[in-house]
Amino acid sequence: MSFHFLQSLFNPQSIAVIGASARPQRIGNVLMRNLLAGGFGGVIMPVNPKRDAVAGVLTYPTVAALPQTPDLAIICTPAATIPALIDDLGRRGTRAAIIMAGYLSTTLSADGRPLGEVILEAARRHGVRLLGGSTLGIVVPKSGINATFSQMRVQPGKLGFVSQSDAVGTMVLDWALPKKVGFSHFVSLGDALDIGFGEVLDFLASDPDTQAILLYIESIRDRRSFMAAARAAARNKPVVAIKAGRAPHQRLLGISDPLFLDLPNLISSDDVFDAVLRRAGILRVEHLDELFGAVETVVRSRPMSGSRLVAISNGGGGGIMAEDSLYLGGYAMPALSEQTVARLRRILPPSWDGCNPIDIRVDASAERYAAVLKALCEENAANAILVMHTPNALTDSRDIAETVIKAAKSITCNLLTCWIGDESVAAERMRFVDAGIPTFSTPGHGARAFLHIDNHRLARELLMQVPPSIPSSFSPDVAGARRIVSVALGEGRTQLTEAESKAIFSAYGIPVVPTHPAADPQQAAQVAQRIGLPVALTVMSRDLRRKWDIGGVALNLETAEAVEAAARGMIERARLMCPEVTIGGFNVQVMVPRGQARQLIVGVASDPLFGPLIIFGEGGRAVEVYRDMSVGLPPLNMPLAHDLIGRSRAAALLESHHGYPAADREAIALVLTKISQLLIDLPQIVELDINPLFADHLGVTVVDAHIRLSAAPIDPYRLAIQPYPQALEAAATLRNGRPVLFRPIRPEDEAAHYAFLSQMSEQDLVYRFFHYVKELPRRDMARLTQIDYDREMAFIACATGADGKPETLGVVRAVAAPDSHVAEFAIIIRSDLKGQGLGSGLLRKMIDYSAARGIRTFTGDVMYDNQPMLNLLKAFGFSFGRAEEAGIVRCTLDLQPVLPG
Repeated sequence: MSFHFLQSLFNPQSIAVIGASARPQRIGNVLMRNLLAGGFGGVIMPVNPKRDAVAGVLTYPTVAALPQTPDLAIICTPAATIPALIDDLGRRGTRAAIIMAGYLSTTLSADGRPLGEVILEAARRHGVRLLGGSTLGIVVPKSGINATFSQMRVQPGKLGFVSQSDAVGTMVLDWALPKKVGFSHFVSLGDALDIGFGEVLDFLASDPDTQAILLYIESIRDRRSFMAAARAAARNKPVVAIKAGRAPHQRLLGISDPLFLDLPNLISSDDVFDAVLRRAGILRVEHLDELFGAVETVVRSRPMSGSRLVAISNGGGGGIMAEDSLYLGGYAMPALSEQTVARLRRILPPSWDGCNPIDIRVDASAERYAAVLKALCEENAANAILVMHTPNALTDSRDIAETVIKAAKSITCNLLTCWIGDESVAAERMRFVDAGIPTFSTPGHGARAFLHIDNHRLARELLMQVPPSIPSSFSPDVAGARRIVSVALGEGRTQLTEAESKAIFSAYGIPVVPTHPAADPQQAAQVAQRIGLPVALTVMSRDLRRKWDIGGVALNLETAEAVEAAARGMIERARLMCPEVTIGGFNVQVMVPRGQARQLIVGVASDPLFGPLIIFGEGGRAVEVYRDMSVGLPPLNMPLAHDLIGRSRAAALLESHHGYPAADREAIALVLTKISQLLIDLPQIVELDINPLFADHLGVTVVDAHIRLSAAPIDPYRLAIQPYPQALEAAATLRNGRPVLFRPIRPEDEAAHYAFLSQMSEQDLVYRFFHYVKELPRRDMARLTQIDYDREMAFIACATGADGKPETLGVVRAVAAPDSHVAEFAIIIRSDLKGQGLGSGLLRKMIDYSAARGIRTFTGDVMYDNQPMLNLLKAFGFSFGRAEEAGIVRCTLDLQPVLPG
């Protein structure tokens, strides 16, 4: 993806300050002085028609009078003047501007439109990208750019910080300075009229000077841009975020049918955002003071294959405090193995209880600390160790700290330290900092640091999951399910009957209790006799949300007379309690004799921004009492489904207890993946609830279920995350007879991709990257293999190698900027396989795909002496022109005409 406009924003060679002022405490004055004090090495051109100079720099009366075109313009003038200024800057060729003025959406222009709309229209007309309004500005310390009106100095560092709030931005700068925290970039998005999180995340993810990214988020406007960029960034480096607005009253927007549970009101917008950040691989923290500590810990941490934490303390209190903090974070300290306990007993006093945290006693010497650490490491007992020490008169805190630092050199797992206290152990903590070992002043902070590392590990594992569009675990009757939906919509219905809903679930291999409709009490009794007693009876009415409230559910009816009496009673109670209610009949079901079953709920709701959501939790009547649901974004695979289950309150109910065997979690997870697939195959579904879903050790059964449809046109991008597009796979045969598969690239192709590039000639690598690349860094390789199918595509030609492992033979890649109809492509074929039809096959597949996605122009740059590639493109009808760089040919194909075969 091209970031030319962001280069103009973050790495300009010339800056115009429009509205530069000589009056103190004006934005135009403070900003000019900050730019000059920052040491910016480029050209600064103040624009002010009323003064000859500002801050000792000669001014220019207008944009047209500037001696050169500014790369970046900072506009400090009143809002009404901005549209004309954007026009002037656009005509000069400026590509980026920062707008300091606020209230652009509420201030009206002369023609009555919101001023922000007029400004954005002018910017798009000229190709100018905008940061702001209501922005604090940007800081790029390495370039000497302080384009803010803040009074805080900013030190250079490796953290990129992006905030929507100028107040929070100022707070962060104030907090960071005394703690010597530095930044690679500081960006205040303000109102995000144009440039938002997506573009800045993309830039910081590829910036080699940024080691980690911090976000302060209040709201997201562009879901597609944010999700794609956040997932791409989190694959490359740690991304840590604070999301403001956790109040429970902020519920999900949506309208629920009366027949349904009120799913939109069972979850909050914050529940949704939590699921979004988790799926994007972003570590969420609660408070501002956690933000930098979390990212520092994560950046320094080593990869963990598990989540076993062992804590060591020279007093029981420290261990208990750490354990309490972990418990509040949803983590239980693991028990030590018998072998580890036996070894530690030879080291520790006889009074040790064999538990984790390990109390090594108040008189523990440096040697005892070292011996315990050595035993834990040699036994591979932990993925992380938290070493705590409370100073006392019996031991030397400094000696113990030096011993731990020395031992850390041979420790292969993550090591965290907590020297409890303030000034008395400040020197020891500084020694840990100098040694690169995370250190904390309280057990709670140390425990939360481990949770940050573990949560980041889990987030990255989930991020790497690429669910297939069609899971291999089942073969649904998609056509049959679609017929049910088509019939209902054809009849003008958006509400499926319970029987229709269950028929769809059956088509997807989800076990259901058959539902038999009855028009009146007499027929209900007849149906009960036919299907076999005892039965369950429920009233049907579109006017009733909670059937239980009027006694509209009756269980274990053992005679036909009891069924008829129960039905008549339901009618009478309904008319008494709700005179306007319309009874549509009754549903009759055979009772399911599963006394050990847990009642669960699986639901689907639609968020106006992030699209369909899958909801899981405890079902039955408890669902609206506890309101403790876990939320996930489709598509799901089995690992993602298990994560969704594990995050719910219902997870504890699924364990064995009171003699009941554990429920079959694998069967529950499979239901969740099938519901996910159902949403992909039947995009008309906007709401769904299965309540209850019975689950026990024998499996699962749907007892009650409803589906609501939408008759509106289908949004092809309604899912926040696009699934792996398995339908795009296509088999082919090379000219030498070797079978190959053309398919979209996946994250697991990384190893084969490294092998592929290692077999390229130096010349072919130069042709692909325009310079010789001996080996791609892990960050860049992740960017190539872990793509978001919503914003780009890469097709590979793959086959089975001589060693039986998959190998990559060629790659074609195309990327289109958001809302653009132009795609840039690149293609590379293994050097020893040219002339076998790989290039033409891959190029044809990408062209067909791009045309189907609405791309109008296909373009790429090819080196002038790469004649084989130019010949291939010529055969496909490309036209050739000069690129901006010497020796490069710009190749363009109009995708509207019919292409040659």
